[in-house]
Amino acid sequence: MKVVRNYLYNAGYQILALIIPFVTAPYISRTLKPHGVGIYADTNAWIQWFVLIASIGIALYGNREIAYVRDDKEKMSRTFWEIQIVKLVMTVVAYIALCLFLGIYTQYTKFMWIQSLNVFAAAIDISWFYMGIEDFKRTVIRNTLVKLMSLVLILGFVRTPNDVGLYIFLTAFSVILGNLTLWPRLKVLLVRIKFNSLKPFRHFKPSLALFVPQIATQVYLILNKNMLGIFEGSTAVGFYNNSDSLVKMILALVTATGTVMLPHVASEFSKGNNSAIKNMLYSSFDFISFLSVAMAFGLAGVGLHAVPYFYGRGFEPVGPAIMIESVVIIIIGWSNAVGVQYLLPTNRVKEFTRSVVLGSVFNIILNIPLMKFWGLYGAMVSTVLSEVVVTGYQFWTIRNEIEFARMFTNLWKYILGGIVMFIPIFWLDITLHTSVISIAFEVVLGIFIYLLMMTILKPTILNKAKELIAKRRG
Repeated sequence: MKVVRNYLYNAGYQILALIIPFVTAPYISRTLKPHGVGIYADTNAWIQWFVLIASIGIALYGNREIAYVRDDKEKMSRTFWEIQIVKLVMTVVAYIALCLFLGIYTQYTKFMWIQSLNVFAAAIDISWFYMGIEDFKRTVIRNTLVKLMSLVLILGFVRTPNDVGLYIFLTAFSVILGNLTLWPRLKVLLVRIKFNSLKPFRHFKPSLALFVPQIATQVYLILNKNMLGIFEGSTAVGFYNNSDSLVKMILALVTATGTVMLPHVASEFSKGNNSAIKNMLYSSFDFISFLSVAMAFGLAGVGLHAVPYFYGRGFEPVGPAIMIESVVIIIIGWSNAVGVQYLLPTNRVKEFTRSVVLGSVFNIILNIPLMKFWGLYGAMVSTVLSEVVVTGYQFWTIRNEIEFARMFTNLWKYILGGIVMFIPIFWLDITLHTSVISIAFEVVLGIFIYLLMMTILKPTILNKAKELIAKRRG
Protein backbone atom coordinates (compact mmCIF):
# COMPACT_ATOMS: atom_id res chain seq x y z
CA MET A 1 0.00 0.00 0.00
CA LYS A 2 2.95 2.34 0.62
CA VAL A 3 4.00 2.02 -3.03
CA VAL A 4 0.41 2.62 -4.19
CA ARG A 5 0.10 5.65 -1.89
CA ASN A 6 3.37 7.09 -3.18
CA TYR A 7 2.24 6.51 -6.76
CA LEU A 8 -1.04 8.32 -6.04
CA TYR A 9 0.89 11.26 -4.57
CA ASN A 10 3.11 11.36 -7.63
CA ALA A 11 0.27 10.77 -10.09
CA GLY A 12 -1.84 13.43 -8.36
CA TYR A 13 0.96 15.92 -8.88
CA GLN A 14 1.39 14.85 -12.50
CA ILE A 15 -2.32 15.44 -13.09
CA LEU A 16 -1.88 18.95 -11.68
CA ALA A 17 1.19 19.31 -13.89
CA LEU A 18 -1.06 18.43 -16.83
CA ILE A 19 -3.83 20.84 -15.85
CA ILE A 20 -1.64 23.91 -15.31
CA PRO A 21 -0.02 23.79 -18.79
CA PHE A 22 -3.53 23.66 -20.22
CA VAL A 23 -3.77 27.20 -18.88
CA THR A 24 -0.22 28.45 -19.43
CA ALA A 25 0.74 26.73 -22.73
CA PRO A 26 -2.02 28.25 -24.90
CA TYR A 27 -1.55 31.60 -23.15
CA ILE A 28 2.24 31.59 -23.68
CA SER A 29 1.90 30.35 -27.28
CA ARG A 30 -0.51 33.17 -28.10
CA THR A 31 1.47 35.80 -26.17
CA LEU A 32 5.04 35.02 -27.18
CA LYS A 33 4.07 33.77 -30.69
CA PRO A 34 5.92 30.90 -32.46
CA HIS A 35 9.18 32.88 -32.65
CA GLY A 36 9.20 33.68 -28.92
CA VAL A 37 8.33 30.10 -27.99
CA GLY A 38 11.13 28.98 -30.31
CA ILE A 39 13.68 31.25 -28.56
CA TYR A 40 12.67 29.83 -25.17
CA ALA A 41 12.85 26.23 -26.43
CA ASP A 42 16.17 26.77 -28.22
CA THR A 43 17.96 28.41 -25.26
CA ASN A 44 16.42 25.98 -22.77
CA ALA A 45 17.66 23.05 -24.86
CA TRP A 46 21.22 24.43 -24.67
CA ILE A 47 21.11 25.19 -20.93
CA GLN A 48 19.97 21.65 -20.13
CA TRP A 49 23.47 20.41 -21.04
CA PHE A 50 24.90 22.52 -18.20
CA VAL A 51 22.12 21.47 -15.83
CA LEU A 52 23.20 17.89 -16.60
CA ILE A 53 26.81 18.69 -15.70
CA ALA A 54 25.70 20.23 -12.39
CA SER A 55 23.47 17.25 -11.58
CA ILE A 56 26.02 14.60 -12.71
CA GLY A 57 23.59 11.66 -12.50
CA ILE A 58 22.69 12.33 -8.87
CA ALA A 59 18.91 12.31 -9.37
CA LEU A 60 19.14 8.54 -9.91
CA TYR A 61 22.33 7.73 -8.02
CA GLY A 62 21.45 9.72 -4.88
CA ASN A 63 17.93 8.29 -4.80
CA ARG A 64 19.32 4.74 -4.90
CA GLU A 65 22.18 5.32 -2.41
CA ILE A 66 19.88 6.90 0.18
CA ALA A 67 17.49 3.96 -0.24
CA TYR A 68 20.35 1.56 0.54
CA VAL A 69 21.23 3.23 3.89
CA ARG A 70 17.99 4.85 5.02
CA ASP A 71 17.67 2.51 8.03
CA ASP A 72 20.91 3.93 9.51
CA LYS A 73 20.54 7.66 10.26
CA GLU A 74 24.27 8.29 10.66
CA LYS A 75 25.14 6.58 7.35
CA MET A 76 22.25 8.33 5.62
CA SER A 77 23.40 11.76 6.87
CA ARG A 78 26.97 11.10 5.78
CA THR A 79 25.83 9.89 2.36
CA PHE A 80 23.60 12.93 1.85
CA TRP A 81 26.30 15.51 2.57
CA GLU A 82 28.93 13.68 0.57
CA ILE A 83 26.68 13.52 -2.49
CA GLN A 84 25.56 17.15 -2.10
CA ILE A 85 29.19 18.35 -1.93
CA VAL A 86 29.88 16.56 -5.22
CA LYS A 87 26.84 18.30 -6.70
CA LEU A 88 27.99 21.75 -5.57
CA VAL A 89 31.47 21.21 -7.01
CA MET A 90 29.96 20.13 -10.32
CA THR A 91 27.75 23.23 -10.34
CA VAL A 92 30.89 25.40 -10.29
CA VAL A 93 32.29 23.30 -13.16
CA ALA A 94 29.01 23.76 -15.06
CA TYR A 95 29.12 27.56 -14.73
CA ILE A 96 32.73 27.67 -15.93
CA ALA A 97 31.75 25.53 -18.93
CA LEU A 98 28.79 27.85 -19.60
CA CYS A 99 31.06 30.92 -19.62
CA LEU A 100 33.34 29.22 -22.15
CA PHE A 101 30.36 28.21 -24.28
CA LEU A 102 28.97 31.74 -24.36
CA GLY A 103 32.25 32.88 -25.84
CA ILE A 104 31.22 30.87 -28.93
CA TYR A 105 27.40 30.97 -28.84
CA THR A 106 26.35 34.59 -29.46
CA GLN A 107 22.81 34.40 -30.88
CA TYR A 108 20.70 34.65 -27.69
CA THR A 109 23.33 35.44 -25.03
CA LYS A 110 21.00 37.50 -22.81
CA PHE A 111 18.43 34.72 -22.68
CA MET A 112 21.13 32.13 -21.99
CA TRP A 113 22.29 34.02 -18.90
CA ILE A 114 18.74 34.14 -17.58
CA GLN A 115 18.36 30.42 -18.36
CA SER A 116 21.49 29.80 -16.25
CA LEU A 117 19.28 30.21 -13.15
CA ASN A 118 18.18 26.65 -13.94
CA VAL A 119 21.74 25.47 -13.22
CA PHE A 120 21.58 27.02 -9.74
CA ALA A 121 18.11 25.51 -9.23
CA ALA A 122 19.54 22.06 -10.01
CA ALA A 123 22.37 22.58 -7.50
CA ILE A 124 19.97 23.07 -4.57
CA ASP A 125 17.47 20.41 -5.65
CA ILE A 126 17.52 17.67 -2.97
CA SER A 127 14.32 15.93 -4.03
CA TRP A 128 16.50 12.84 -4.69
CA PHE A 129 17.00 12.54 -0.91
CA TYR A 130 13.27 12.56 -0.16
CA MET A 131 12.64 10.04 -2.92
CA GLY A 132 15.31 7.79 -1.42
CA ILE A 133 13.50 7.74 1.93
CA GLU A 134 10.18 7.39 0.04
CA ASP A 135 8.80 10.67 1.37
CA PHE A 136 6.97 11.53 -1.84
CA LYS A 137 4.37 13.64 -0.06
CA ARG A 138 6.90 16.39 0.65
CA THR A 139 8.28 16.57 -2.90
CA VAL A 140 4.77 16.53 -4.35
CA ILE A 141 3.70 19.43 -2.12
CA ARG A 142 6.86 21.31 -3.12
CA ASN A 143 6.30 20.70 -6.82
CA THR A 144 2.65 21.69 -6.52
CA LEU A 145 3.58 25.02 -4.92
CA VAL A 146 6.14 25.61 -7.68
CA LYS A 147 3.57 24.97 -10.40
CA LEU A 148 0.95 27.20 -8.80
CA MET A 149 3.47 29.97 -8.16
CA SER A 150 4.70 29.75 -11.73
CA LEU A 151 1.11 29.92 -13.02
CA VAL A 152 0.30 33.06 -11.03
CA LEU A 153 3.54 34.83 -11.98
CA ILE A 154 3.28 33.99 -15.69
CA LEU A 155 -0.35 35.06 -16.04
CA GLY A 156 0.33 38.18 -13.99
CA PHE A 157 3.47 39.50 -15.69
CA VAL A 158 4.02 37.95 -19.16
CA ARG A 159 1.93 40.14 -21.47
CA THR A 160 3.69 40.77 -24.81
CA PRO A 161 5.94 38.97 -27.36
CA ASN A 162 8.84 40.97 -25.87
CA ASP A 163 8.50 39.23 -22.49
CA VAL A 164 10.50 36.11 -23.44
CA GLY A 165 13.26 36.97 -20.95
CA LEU A 166 10.75 37.62 -18.19
CA TYR A 167 9.04 34.29 -18.89
CA ILE A 168 12.38 32.46 -18.63
CA PHE A 169 13.19 34.25 -15.36
CA LEU A 170 9.82 33.55 -13.74
CA THR A 171 9.84 29.82 -14.56
CA ALA A 172 13.39 29.38 -13.22
CA PHE A 173 12.80 31.59 -10.15
CA SER A 174 9.73 29.59 -9.08
CA VAL A 175 11.77 26.35 -9.29
CA ILE A 176 14.53 27.86 -7.13
CA LEU A 177 12.03 28.86 -4.43
CA GLY A 178 10.41 25.44 -4.57
CA ASN A 179 13.77 23.67 -4.15
CA LEU A 180 14.61 25.83 -1.12
CA THR A 181 11.47 24.63 0.69
CA LEU A 182 12.96 21.11 1.00
CA TRP A 183 15.96 22.18 3.08
CA PRO A 184 14.49 23.17 6.51
CA ARG A 185 13.25 19.64 7.32
CA LEU A 186 16.79 18.25 7.07
CA LYS A 187 17.30 19.37 10.70
CA VAL A 188 14.88 16.62 11.75
CA LEU A 189 15.89 13.92 9.29
CA LEU A 190 19.70 14.12 9.55
CA VAL A 191 22.21 14.01 12.39
CA ARG A 192 25.35 16.12 12.76
CA ILE A 193 28.37 14.85 10.85
CA LYS A 194 31.96 16.06 11.19
CA PHE A 195 32.93 17.75 7.94
CA ASN A 196 36.49 16.38 7.99
CA SER A 197 35.12 12.82 8.17
CA LEU A 198 33.30 13.12 4.85
CA LYS A 199 34.64 11.46 1.71
CA PRO A 200 32.53 13.02 -1.04
CA PHE A 201 34.58 11.97 -4.04
CA ARG A 202 34.02 8.26 -3.40
CA HIS A 203 30.63 9.01 -4.99
CA PHE A 204 32.08 10.72 -8.05
CA LYS A 205 32.85 7.65 -10.15
CA PRO A 206 29.54 5.79 -9.53
CA SER A 207 27.48 8.96 -10.08
CA LEU A 208 29.48 9.56 -13.25
CA ALA A 209 28.47 6.06 -14.36
CA LEU A 210 24.83 7.22 -14.22
CA PHE A 211 25.78 10.57 -15.76
CA VAL A 212 26.77 8.80 -19.00
CA PRO A 213 23.30 7.35 -19.70
CA GLN A 214 21.71 10.69 -18.81
CA ILE A 215 23.91 12.45 -21.36
CA ALA A 216 23.09 9.77 -23.90
CA THR A 217 19.39 10.21 -23.19
CA GLN A 218 19.70 13.96 -23.68
CA VAL A 219 21.06 13.39 -27.18
CA TYR A 220 17.58 12.57 -28.43
CA LEU A 221 15.81 14.87 -25.95
CA ILE A 222 17.91 18.00 -26.40
CA LEU A 223 20.24 17.48 -29.36
CA ASN A 224 17.16 16.94 -31.54
CA LYS A 225 16.18 20.54 -30.81
CA ASN A 226 19.72 21.80 -31.34
CA MET A 227 20.01 20.05 -34.70
CA LEU A 228 16.50 21.01 -35.77
CA GLY A 229 17.35 24.64 -35.00
CA ILE A 230 20.35 24.36 -37.33
CA PHE A 231 18.37 22.67 -40.15
CA GLU A 232 15.01 24.45 -39.86
CA GLY A 233 15.41 27.47 -37.52
CA SER A 234 14.13 28.33 -34.02
CA THR A 235 10.44 28.34 -35.04
CA ALA A 236 10.62 24.64 -35.94
CA VAL A 237 12.26 24.06 -32.54
CA GLY A 238 9.20 25.71 -30.98
CA PHE A 239 6.89 23.30 -32.83
CA TYR A 240 9.03 20.33 -31.75
CA ASN A 241 9.11 21.60 -28.16
CA ASN A 242 5.34 22.05 -27.97
CA SER A 243 4.72 18.55 -29.31
CA ASP A 244 7.38 16.97 -27.12
CA SER A 245 6.28 18.89 -24.01
CA LEU A 246 2.68 17.71 -24.32
CA VAL A 247 3.76 14.09 -24.89
CA LYS A 248 6.17 14.25 -21.93
CA MET A 249 3.51 15.79 -19.66
CA ILE A 250 1.16 12.91 -20.40
CA LEU A 251 4.04 10.42 -20.20
CA ALA A 252 4.84 11.70 -16.69
CA LEU A 253 1.70 9.95 -15.42
CA VAL A 254 3.16 6.68 -16.69
CA THR A 255 6.77 7.19 -15.57
CA ALA A 256 5.62 8.30 -12.09
CA THR A 257 5.78 4.59 -11.26
CA GLY A 258 9.53 4.60 -11.93
CA THR A 259 10.16 7.41 -9.47
CA VAL A 260 8.18 5.53 -6.83
CA MET A 261 9.53 2.04 -7.53
CA LEU A 262 13.27 2.79 -7.80
CA PRO A 263 13.93 3.34 -4.05
CA HIS A 264 11.51 0.54 -3.13
CA VAL A 265 13.21 -1.98 -5.43
CA ALA A 266 16.66 -0.75 -4.31
CA SER A 267 15.68 -1.42 -0.70
CA GLU A 268 14.49 -4.94 -1.58
CA PHE A 269 17.69 -5.55 -3.56
CA SER A 270 19.83 -4.60 -0.55
CA LYS A 271 17.94 -7.33 1.38
CA GLY A 272 18.38 -9.92 -1.40
CA ASN A 273 14.65 -10.29 -2.19
CA ASN A 274 15.06 -11.09 -5.90
CA SER A 275 11.72 -12.87 -6.35
CA ALA A 276 9.88 -9.87 -4.90
CA ILE A 277 11.73 -7.58 -7.33
CA LYS A 278 10.61 -9.63 -10.34
CA ASN A 279 7.01 -9.72 -9.14
CA MET A 280 7.09 -5.94 -8.77
CA LEU A 281 8.37 -5.65 -12.35
CA TYR A 282 5.54 -7.81 -13.72
CA SER A 283 2.88 -5.79 -11.89
CA SER A 284 4.43 -2.43 -12.74
CA PHE A 285 4.93 -3.31 -16.43
CA ASP A 286 1.32 -4.41 -16.78
CA PHE A 287 0.05 -1.23 -15.11
CA ILE A 288 2.26 0.90 -17.37
CA SER A 289 0.95 -0.91 -20.47
CA PHE A 290 -2.64 -0.35 -19.34
CA LEU A 291 -2.07 3.42 -18.96
CA SER A 292 0.36 4.08 -21.81
CA VAL A 293 -1.64 2.35 -24.56
CA ALA A 294 -4.75 4.34 -23.61
CA MET A 295 -2.84 7.62 -23.52
CA ALA A 296 -0.97 7.01 -26.78
CA PHE A 297 -4.09 6.11 -28.79
CA GLY A 298 -6.08 8.87 -27.09
CA LEU A 299 -3.51 11.59 -27.82
CA ALA A 300 -3.12 10.43 -31.43
CA GLY A 301 -6.90 10.50 -31.80
CA VAL A 302 -7.24 14.17 -30.84
CA GLY A 303 -3.82 15.26 -32.08
CA LEU A 304 -4.48 16.46 -35.63
CA HIS A 305 -6.87 19.34 -34.88
CA ALA A 306 -7.34 19.62 -31.12
CA VAL A 307 -3.65 20.11 -30.29
CA PRO A 308 -3.00 22.98 -32.78
CA TYR A 309 -6.25 24.58 -31.54
CA PHE A 310 -4.91 24.27 -27.99
CA TYR A 311 -1.67 26.11 -28.83
CA GLY A 312 -3.25 28.71 -31.11
CA ARG A 313 -2.97 30.02 -34.65
CA GLY A 314 0.38 29.35 -36.30
CA PHE A 315 0.98 26.04 -34.52
CA GLU A 316 -0.74 23.78 -37.09
CA PRO A 317 2.45 21.72 -37.77
CA VAL A 318 2.31 20.45 -34.17
CA GLY A 319 -0.75 18.30 -35.01
CA PRO A 320 0.87 15.73 -37.33
CA ALA A 321 4.05 15.86 -35.22
CA ILE A 322 2.24 14.80 -32.07
CA MET A 323 0.45 11.97 -33.89
CA ILE A 324 3.86 10.58 -34.86
CA GLU A 325 5.39 11.08 -31.40
CA SER A 326 2.46 9.73 -29.36
CA VAL A 327 3.72 6.14 -29.77
CA VAL A 328 6.73 6.92 -27.55
CA ILE A 329 4.36 7.05 -24.58
CA ILE A 330 4.18 3.25 -24.80
CA ILE A 331 7.83 2.69 -25.71
CA ILE A 332 9.30 4.99 -23.03
CA GLY A 333 6.83 3.60 -20.50
CA TRP A 334 8.23 0.11 -21.10
CA SER A 335 11.87 1.25 -20.96
CA ASN A 336 11.08 3.09 -17.72
CA ALA A 337 9.76 -0.15 -16.21
CA VAL A 338 12.76 -2.24 -17.29
CA GLY A 339 15.52 0.38 -17.03
CA VAL A 340 14.60 2.64 -14.12
CA GLN A 341 12.56 0.16 -12.09
CA TYR A 342 14.67 -2.97 -12.63
CA LEU A 343 18.16 -2.44 -14.05
CA LEU A 344 19.14 0.68 -12.06
CA PRO A 345 17.98 -0.33 -8.56
CA THR A 346 19.60 -3.77 -8.99
CA ASN A 347 22.88 -2.04 -9.90
CA ARG A 348 22.82 -3.07 -13.58
CA VAL A 349 24.09 0.35 -14.67
CA LYS A 350 26.23 -0.97 -17.55
CA GLU A 351 23.26 -2.57 -19.33
CA PHE A 352 21.16 0.54 -18.80
CA THR A 353 23.97 2.74 -20.13
CA ARG A 354 24.48 0.60 -23.24
CA SER A 355 20.78 0.83 -24.09
CA VAL A 356 20.63 4.63 -24.05
CA VAL A 357 24.02 5.03 -25.75
CA LEU A 358 22.81 2.79 -28.58
CA GLY A 359 19.64 4.86 -28.85
CA SER A 360 21.67 8.08 -28.94
CA VAL A 361 24.03 6.86 -31.67
CA PHE A 362 21.06 5.63 -33.69
CA ASN A 363 19.37 9.01 -33.19
CA ILE A 364 22.35 11.05 -34.40
CA ILE A 365 22.73 8.87 -37.49
CA LEU A 366 19.03 9.16 -38.38
CA ASN A 367 18.67 12.87 -37.58
CA ILE A 368 20.78 14.13 -40.47
CA PRO A 369 18.91 12.51 -43.40
CA LEU A 370 15.44 12.60 -41.78
CA MET A 371 15.67 16.27 -40.73
CA LYS A 372 17.18 17.24 -44.06
CA PHE A 373 14.32 15.74 -46.07
CA TRP A 374 11.34 15.88 -43.65
CA GLY A 375 12.33 18.61 -41.17
CA LEU A 376 10.13 18.59 -38.04
CA TYR A 377 8.43 15.29 -38.90
CA GLY A 378 11.78 13.64 -39.59
CA ALA A 379 12.89 14.65 -36.08
CA MET A 380 9.79 12.97 -34.67
CA VAL A 381 10.37 9.74 -36.61
CA SER A 382 14.00 9.72 -35.46
CA THR A 383 12.89 10.14 -31.82
CA VAL A 384 10.43 7.22 -32.05
CA LEU A 385 12.93 4.85 -33.70
CA SER A 386 15.62 5.75 -31.16
CA GLU A 387 13.31 4.89 -28.28
CA VAL A 388 12.52 1.55 -29.97
CA VAL A 389 16.26 0.77 -30.00
CA VAL A 390 16.61 1.65 -26.28
CA THR A 391 13.66 -0.49 -25.20
CA GLY A 392 14.54 -3.35 -27.55
CA TYR A 393 18.07 -3.61 -26.13
CA GLN A 394 16.77 -3.59 -22.56
CA PHE A 395 14.37 -6.43 -23.39
CA TRP A 396 17.24 -8.39 -24.94
CA THR A 397 19.34 -7.81 -21.80
CA ILE A 398 16.77 -9.37 -19.45
CA ARG A 399 15.59 -12.11 -21.84
CA ASN A 400 17.04 -14.97 -19.74
CA GLU A 401 15.78 -13.82 -16.35
CA ILE A 402 12.27 -12.51 -16.98
CA GLU A 403 9.15 -14.28 -18.26
CA PHE A 404 7.97 -12.10 -21.14
CA ALA A 405 4.69 -14.02 -21.31
CA ARG A 406 3.81 -12.64 -17.86
CA MET A 407 4.84 -9.11 -18.85
CA PHE A 408 2.79 -9.02 -22.06
CA THR A 409 -0.13 -11.27 -21.12
CA ASN A 410 -2.71 -8.44 -21.25
CA LEU A 411 -1.11 -6.30 -23.97
CA TRP A 412 -3.38 -7.46 -26.80
CA LYS A 413 -6.41 -6.44 -24.73
CA TYR A 414 -5.02 -2.97 -24.14
CA ILE A 415 -4.13 -2.50 -27.84
CA LEU A 416 -7.56 -3.72 -28.97
CA GLY A 417 -9.19 -1.32 -26.50
CA GLY A 418 -6.96 1.48 -27.77
CA ILE A 419 -7.84 0.86 -31.43
CA VAL A 420 -11.59 0.71 -30.70
CA MET A 421 -11.24 4.01 -28.82
CA PHE A 422 -9.06 5.69 -31.47
CA ILE A 423 -11.38 5.20 -34.48
CA PRO A 424 -14.41 7.23 -33.29
CA ILE A 425 -12.23 9.82 -31.52
CA PHE A 426 -10.14 10.49 -34.65
CA TRP A 427 -13.29 10.65 -36.80
CA LEU A 428 -14.81 13.23 -34.46
CA ASP A 429 -11.56 15.22 -34.38
CA ILE A 430 -11.46 15.61 -38.17
CA THR A 431 -15.25 16.03 -38.55
CA LEU A 432 -16.42 18.34 -35.76
CA HIS A 433 -15.67 22.04 -35.61
CA THR A 434 -12.83 22.22 -33.10
CA SER A 435 -13.72 23.95 -29.83
CA VAL A 436 -13.21 23.51 -26.10
CA ILE A 437 -16.51 21.61 -25.92
CA SER A 438 -15.63 19.25 -28.81
CA ILE A 439 -12.20 18.49 -27.32
CA ALA A 440 -13.70 17.80 -23.88
CA PHE A 441 -16.33 15.54 -25.46
CA GLU A 442 -13.69 13.58 -27.39
CA VAL A 443 -11.56 13.07 -24.27
CA VAL A 444 -14.47 11.95 -22.08
CA LEU A 445 -15.79 9.65 -24.82
CA GLY A 446 -12.33 8.12 -25.29
CA ILE A 447 -11.98 7.36 -21.56
CA PHE A 448 -15.46 5.82 -21.49
CA ILE A 449 -14.80 3.59 -24.54
CA TYR A 450 -11.44 2.37 -23.23
CA LEU A 451 -12.79 1.54 -19.78
CA LEU A 452 -15.80 -0.17 -21.35
CA MET A 453 -13.47 -2.32 -23.46
CA MET A 454 -11.45 -3.23 -20.36
CA THR A 455 -14.66 -4.30 -18.62
CA ILE A 456 -15.49 -6.54 -21.58
CA LEU A 457 -11.98 -7.97 -22.10
CA LYS A 458 -11.26 -8.36 -18.34
CA PRO A 459 -7.44 -7.98 -18.09
CA THR A 460 -5.91 -9.26 -14.84
CA ILE A 461 -5.17 -5.70 -13.70
CA LEU A 462 -8.87 -5.37 -12.76
CA ASN A 463 -8.53 -8.19 -10.22
CA LYS A 464 -5.42 -6.58 -8.73
CA ALA A 465 -7.28 -3.28 -8.41
CA LYS A 466 -10.14 -5.02 -6.59
CA GLU A 467 -7.64 -6.69 -4.22
CA LEU A 468 -6.00 -3.35 -3.39
CA ILE A 469 -9.37 -1.73 -2.73
CA ALA A 470 -10.35 -4.64 -0.48
CA LYS A 471 -7.08 -4.33 1.48
CA ARG A 472 -7.59 -0.58 1.83
CA ARG A 473 -11.09 -1.08 3.23
CA GLY A 474 -9.89 -3.89 5.50
